[in-house]
This record gives sequence, structure tokens and C-alpha cells, in this order.
Amino acid sequence: MQEEKDQSKVSRRRFLEASSAMFVAAAGMQVAQGQQSKIYPTDTHTGINESQPGPPPNTVLDEQNPDSAWPPTTDAGGQQPFKYSFSLAHKRIEAGGWTRQVTVRDLPISKTMAGVEMRLISGGIRELHWHVASEWALMLYGSARITAVDQQGRGYVNDVKEGDLWLFPGGIPHSIQGLGPDGCKFLLVFKDGNFNEFGTFLLTEWMHHTPKEVLAKNFDVPESTFDQVPKKELFIFPRELPRPLAEEKKQVEAVNGPVPHPFDFEPSKMQPTKVSKGGEVKIIDRKNFPATDIASAIVTLKPGGLRELHWHPNADEWQYYVKGKGRMTVFAAGGLARTMDFQGGDVGYIDISMPHYIENTGDEDLVFVEVFPTPFYEDISLAEWLAHTPLRLVDEHIQVGEDFLSKIQKKEMVITPE
Repeated sequence: MQEEKDQSKVSRRRFLEASSAMFVAAAGMQVAQGQQSKIYPTDTHTGINESQPGPPPNTVLDEQNPDSAWPPTTDAGGQQPFKYSFSLAHKRIEAGGWTRQVTVRDLPISKTMAGVEMRLISGGIRELHWHVASEWALMLYGSARITAVDQQGRGYVNDVKEGDLWLFPGGIPHSIQGLGPDGCKFLLVFKDGNFNEFGTFLLTEWMHHTPKEVLAKNFDVPESTFDQVPKKELFIFPRELPRPLAEEKKQVEAVNGPVPHPFDFEPSKMQPTKVSKGGEVKIIDRKNFPATDIASAIVTLKPGGLRELHWHPNADEWQYYVKGKGRMTVFAAGGLARTMDFQGGDVGYIDISMPHYIENTGDEDLVFVEVFPTPFYEDISLAEWLAHTPLRLVDEHIQVGEDFLSKIQKKEMVITPE
């Protein structure tokens, strides 16, 4: 009897153990299923596989760059970064203002163009100088006086204000001086990724490094004439405001006359190249600005607006974001794609022929400029490509139906919605 009782106890214990094991296993499966339900993709990024344990991340940067922190599932591969912010650039501060630059040394993809932000106080002068690369500029704030002299000795003087452009071809000597009560701030773009704003040809340095006897012989004056030439560059320095514009124009044009084409341009006086519900774009190139050898577009996207899917077949694209928030996806050959976020003061760069779009992701207008190291603007849109290719051929590729394809706009939209 005792033996039967002992065997019964053992059987019951084994049954309970087996039942417990089954219960634990079942519970484990439920937990695993619960965990699986939290795995990416989730809109809130709260999945277990999306957690960031350990030391906290740089939440400020993550919030500014959500498409890098949590990239769209359509992104693929290790595509090279195409963004850099002027906020990260070293700022050189002088008595007459400050400057900072973004070049290929900061943004390695930016091989053909570089950019500079500069601030001049009222009366502040960017010293008379020149450089090998052409200089394209956009006035961001205030007003300034610009001067230049061309290869035929024709002088140019004019005042530029917020929203105006100028273009100085490579090798043309020029200067910029802040006007008004608070000077100015402007953007400069150069046709050379290796450009260095701190290594230009300066008037003071050239004079200082030329023997006085040579200077005296060149100008047929006594050597003492050059005793006060500065011993180092002035670069950005404060001085009195210039004389009245009309007086200076008369002086510089007195002998050889005016330049054939102005070095500045006023986009505010031109009609937009394209206007839609989503925004507008103004294209400025040699067709309407004869002096330029750099093409550009000033784009305004309303909230939710899209600079449509497109590419540029003739040149790389350098971008500067003036204000607002947006995102851009760039697609590269080999099935690579990357999305990055942009806001005021950021630089973007897209290699020649790489398709991309720009979308306004904020609640105010997104304003940015596209700059190209070529005299003429060119682009091809995805919609144009599909609309002007035989319908059956396109549908055999992407299987969207010929009805959809037949309704695609036959003319480039540029900005959507129409």
C-alpha cells in the first residue's frame, strides 16, 4: 500500500511539473508574441528593437534629424551624407564683421562648389580682392555696396538689398561694404569645392609683398608714397560709409564707360518661372542674367509642398536653406537611397544626375536656393519621363495601369500640388 501511495505522489508531482512547464512555455510564447508585435516598423518607434539603452542619445540632434534617427523603410545602403550646417562651421570674427565657410573639407561630397556666410557691419568692408573661382551671391539681410572692374578697365558700382543676387566672374577684382544702420548678411557660392575664403588674393597683401622701389617705378611716384601700406591683410574692417552712389558711379565710369551687363540681379522684379498651390520657383541663369556663369533657382514651398521628383543632367546641385524645415531623399545608382532633414542655415549637395525631391515638413514656408556651376539651368522630372514614354512600355515596368499613366501631367510640374 505504501508503495502505491508513493508512486501516486510521484505521478502527481510529475504531472504538476509538466503542467507548470507547459504554462511557462505558453506564457513565454505570449510574451514573445507581445514583443514581436512591438518590433519595427512602428510609428512611435517604441519597439523593443528600436530602444536605445545605456547613455542617452543627443536628443536635440535626433529631433532635428528624425529621418536619420529613424530612417524611412525606403532608405537603403550606406549612401554618403549630403548635408552640413553652417552652425558647425568655424566663424572668423573681425572688427568689421564675421565670416564662415562650408567646403569640401567639411562636406566631402561637395566637390564642385563651396559656400560662405558673411556679415558686415554698417561701413564694414570685405577688402578689395579676387579669386580664381566665380562668386555667386544672395543678399540675406540688409544692404551693401558692391564694386568691380572688368578686363577692359570698366568699373562697376551698385547697391544691393535683401533678396538681390550678384555674380563676379573668376579673376574679376571686387569689394563689398555694408550699408544702412545695421549693415548686411549674405551668402556666397563658389565654383570650386576646395575654395578657401581665408586664402584669396588681397590688395593689401599684394602691395605689402611687392618691393617699394617696384611700386614706385610702376606708378612713377616716390617710394615714400607707400610708407603707410598695411603690414598685414585687412580682410574685413570698419570704415566710413561710401560716398553717394551717383558720385561713385560717375567716377568709375568716366573713362571706359559702364560694363556691358550688370553684375547684380533683382529676382524681386521677375515673375516666378512656375507658380502652383504648393509654392513657386524663380530660375535665374544666363537667359535672364547675362553676366552669370552660375545658374540658380530660388524655391518657396508652402507647408506640405513638394519639389517634385527630378534630377539635373548637366551639373551638381549645391543647396542653401534660408528658412523653414524640410526633408530630401537622394537616390543613387545601385539601389542606394538616403533621407536627411534640413532647416535654415543648412547646406545640401546632390551629385549630377542623382534623382531627389524636397518636401516641406514644417508649418511655415520652406525657402531654399539651388545653385549649379553652369550657365544654364536644366532638369528632368520623373513625371515628364513617364508621360513622354510609350504607356505600355512604362506599365510593363511598374504595373500601375495605363489609365494612371495617361493622366500624368505632360508638362513639368516643378512644385506640387498644382
